[in-house]
Amino acid sequence: MTPQQQAVLPIEVRVHLPWPGFTLDVDLRLPGRGVTALFGHSGSGKTTLLRCIAGLERAPGARVSFHGELWQDGRQWLPTHRRPLGYVFQEASLFPHLTVAGNLRFGLKRAGADAAVLDQAVELLGIAALLDRRPDRLSGGERQRVGIARALALRPRVLLMDEPLAALDSARKREILPYLERLRDELDLPILYVSHASDEVARLADHLVVLERGRVQAEGPLAQVLTRLDGGPLLGDDAAVVLSGHLAERDENWHLARVTFPGGQLWTRDPGLPVGRPVRVRVLARDVSLARQAPWSSSIQNVLTGQVDALAADQHPAVALVRVNVGDAAGGQAQLLARLTRRAAASLALEPGTPVWVQVKSVALLEG
Repeated sequence: MTPQQQAVLPIEVRVHLPWPGFTLDVDLRLPGRGVTALFGHSGSGKTTLLRCIAGLERAPGARVSFHGELWQDGRQWLPTHRRPLGYVFQEASLFPHLTVAGNLRFGLKRAGADAAVLDQAVELLGIAALLDRRPDRLSGGERQRVGIARALALRPRVLLMDEPLAALDSARKREILPYLERLRDELDLPILYVSHASDEVARLADHLVVLERGRVQAEGPLAQVLTRLDGGPLLGDDAAVVLSGHLAERDENWHLARVTFPGGQLWTRDPGLPVGRPVRVRVLARDVSLARQAPWSSSIQNVLTGQVDALAADQHPAVALVRVNVGDAAGGQAQLLARLTRRAAASLALEPGTPVWVQVKSVALLEG
């Protein structure tokens, strides 16, 4: 089997693991490339599922298959050290008596990898200047980047990441996220990424699995899952969509950037990225309002035309979530969510097919 054929085969996971008061019960076929986020609240089963895939949690009767290779099927069991994976924990757990270089060489020796593999990991994670330091001289973000490089030194064919940013403050998260994007974009390496942070998922994920009480609540491509209204994963203040597009123009006079996507365009604060760069934007439903007439003399500069696709109840009985199609068949289409009171929806007589003007108050540009 060629590497190209292996790359498109799915990762198959079937696990039924009963514990007192909790049962992990999933049956998934995950993409064999890109970033798959396992998302959910604490206690939903994300880490347990990741540990089952890694062989760190033994689930009798489970089936785990990676790119056509059987890792577990009932009694058949491939131990963790024989599974071609790298595992990144919440804490890097570096050897305190070794320098960064010593920690990385230790992993290199165990994996039997060559120095070129390690050099690539050092370059990708931007840690060349840290090689002579000991772990107590590193920030939390730097330690985690070293931990990721150590996992890559094992020459894994899949990278498992268990909430790698959970122990970091906001500044350190912003520091490390661009490096995670580099891993996603530059390595032909599927990544399973556990997180309960919706902003991380929006920035990194290609595919999304939402877990709730040990069961799959929703699963599929990121954009599709985020716009689900049938008990979707992100309601309330977290309801949002992610749009993929390109940075088409920079207005240096006003420090703004124009992002085009299938279905329209949105202006946001200029991040200083080059024109033509692929980007993602996240639009929160609470930052979207709807009108039946064209708005005039408004401070809201991002206005799109659209058509109501569907309505659903949000978490509070006073609130509705409205899904709107923007764009057309010729230029492409996208979907936005608007969060408004049910009274407002009734006063506007919103129903599927209603034409509306969509006002977007704020747009968050995600750099990858």
